Amino acid sequence: MSGDHSHNDSQIDYGSRANVLSDCSDSHKHKDKYKDKEHKHKDHKKDKEREKSKYGNSDHKDSDKKHKEERVKHKDGSTDRHKHKDKEKRKEEKVRVLDGKPKKEKENGFASPPRIKSEPDSDGFYQSPKHEKSLKRVRDDDNSEFKPKKVKTENDRMDKKVKKKNQEDEDIKPKKTKNKKGEGANGKKKAKKEPEEKWKWWEEERSTDGSKWRFLEHKGPVFAAAYEPLPSKVKFYYDGKHMKLKPEAEEVATFFAKMLDHEYTTKDIFRKNFFKDWRKEMTSEEKSKITDLNKCEFNEMADYFKAQSEARKQMSKEEKLKIKEENERLLQEYGFCIMDNHKERIANFRIEPPGLFRGRGDHPKMGMLKRRIRPQDIIINCSKDSNHPKPPPGTKWKELRHDNKVTWLVSWTENIQGSIKYIMLNPSSRIKGEKDWQKYETARRLKKCVERLRAQYREDWKSKEMRIRQRAVALYFIDKLALRAGNEKEEGETADTVGCCSLRVEHIVLSPEKDGQEFVVEFDFLGKDSIRYYNKVPVEKRVFKNLQLFMEGKQPEDDLFDRLNTTILNKHLQELMDGLTAKVFRTYNASITLQQQLKELTSPDENVPAKILSYNRANRAVAILCNHQRAPPKTFEKSMQNLQTKIDAKKDQLSDAKRELKSAKADAKVRRDEKSKKSVETKKKAVERIEEQLMKLEVQATDREENKQIALGTSKLNYLDPRISVAWCKKWDIPIEKIYNKTQREKFAWAIDMADDDYEF
Repeated sequence: MSGDHSHNDSQIDYGSRANVLSDCSDSHKHKDKYKDKEHKHKDHKKDKEREKSKYGNSDHKDSDKKHKEERVKHKDGSTDRHKHKDKEKRKEEKVRVLDGKPKKEKENGFASPPRIKSEPDSDGFYQSPKHEKSLKRVRDDDNSEFKPKKVKTENDRMDKKVKKKNQEDEDIKPKKTKNKKGEGANGKKKAKKEPEEKWKWWEEERSTDGSKWRFLEHKGPVFAAAYEPLPSKVKFYYDGKHMKLKPEAEEVATFFAKMLDHEYTTKDIFRKNFFKDWRKEMTSEEKSKITDLNKCEFNEMADYFKAQSEARKQMSKEEKLKIKEENERLLQEYGFCIMDNHKERIANFRIEPPGLFRGRGDHPKMGMLKRRIRPQDIIINCSKDSNHPKPPPGTKWKELRHDNKVTWLVSWTENIQGSIKYIMLNPSSRIKGEKDWQKYETARRLKKCVERLRAQYREDWKSKEMRIRQRAVALYFIDKLALRAGNEKEEGETADTVGCCSLRVEHIVLSPEKDGQEFVVEFDFLGKDSIRYYNKVPVEKRVFKNLQLFMEGKQPEDDLFDRLNTTILNKHLQELMDGLTAKVFRTYNASITLQQQLKELTSPDENVPAKILSYNRANRAVAILCNHQRAPPKTFEKSMQNLQTKIDAKKDQLSDAKRELKSAKADAKVRRDEKSKKSVETKKKAVERIEEQLMKLEVQATDREENKQIALGTSKLNYLDPRISVAWCKKWDIPIEKIYNKTQREKFAWAIDMADDDYEF
């Protein structure tokens, strides 16, 4: 990589290097001669200036030619030699220009646009002082200096050529020639390099005035493609008769047709909501005819979209490449923004197309029409002094804002639940990284005072006020079981999901004794995303008695904590510690559990695959604590069968290898020569290699089976301090790539850079 890097920096082709090197040795020998000839060149310059004043442009050119010829004769009488020297001077000037400027593609791994301002901060502009320092470091590494331009003597030029020759000799040695396909000399393809130099925003001072950025420029969103009416051969039937729909009604009908094979379209609430919204898009004539959804036939539409889907799968490589190139073009145009002199990736620059709302679980609004988002629905946020995004021709934005206290670029309000949707930056951006870092630092602060808080809520279990008792018991559940707080929702607006504060009497069952344990609380309710939370937990006696008290005289549908809500709870937590919320407890307990589990499960004697299994088991303990479940993948059984087939084949291979080793040992005992000894060593290594491969496959099978219904990704990306994982990797020499993929490594670049192997959460 260093060889390639130096090649990029030099910006000089090998031909020009050859010229410089061939002339350099001759010119060095005649070094002393140039001292005497310096004055002659100065005289020529003076003569040249006098000629300028005497003659016009055309005469000046002729005189200039004469002077050039005379200068050549002063040196060695060769005009060809002079041409070489002239080329070298121009090449030297190019090199000086290249050496004297910092390379813009280094910034954050992307090429910065030329129009970005870089004036000092003191005048309210956008170049950060830390970044200037980093640029200076790059310049120092390149051995380039920023000094006033001075007239160079021939001696100076010769010295520079000699130095440059030595430097180029060193640069050329480690390089390998590349063929046309970008392969190395050995014929192997080189792996793509990740950007070497990134914006280390975590080394810069954070803003203290609440601003999230000082300069923001972007191109706005990419809207969903306009609706294309169905071909005339694809027909819609109502009550057995063909009926031509207007484009507005036809588009909504296609949304239902695309989901015809899905169980959603069999649910009464989905069908009812869809039909109600569909009729709003119909003309008065269509409304009068289409009165019953059961009489509508969408089969031809559904078959058409299935055929379209199959055609996409069967596309040629050229067609796929064309689509890929178009997507790449859109990404380059709309997928990046400029924030504080850095090019940052945008997460979701495409507006979601219209369709039917699904929701999770038995959502009361499933089947409703998600309307098309248009420019007049969009609020743009960017800098006043930036190039503002332009709306599509003939349209205008709802609003143009310049609010640097928020991190979103684009926002709009969706029509189903009235929630605000945003276009934000990618998880690898500074904005998201800072937020993550702050989140884990807050959880680390909780670690210092968590025992004091626990002592306090235990004391509050005995309070004379019912509200304080309820708050203390709820806090115990949030701490011990990592339950979510549970926000209040409007009746009938969303699915019936609850958290700790919104638990009802029907969600828990109390058992003084169960399965050999005392004071057992059995939880059974739908949590976030309608995922069932079921858990049997033994609790402390005073908690159990308080729960009995809270449930007295209440109906199953009544609130368990009737004098508590999330606002009251979080206000109390803020008083206990600045920045403390119910979620901080969840983050703290997840991270501390991972750290403890890694210490317990990791054995120094294990190889890399076994250590990774230990890591996944520690991660699994956190996922179980946080109730991160998933449905087993549809292909799970098949993939396990394939893996078992590989394991069986590897076992047979191992048996054969062991037999061959035994035979080789017997042969070596008889022959007692060097060849037979080498054969034994070879066979032994083969057995060891196959044993290692078999172990890897068996570890993989165990890991898959244990992860069947557990989602490890959610906790790993959102609740576990990445510095714990990075430190563990560094301590046990585990490649970070085994734990975090490329996207995740970009997201956690700050943690990878700052965490040492002795990091403690």
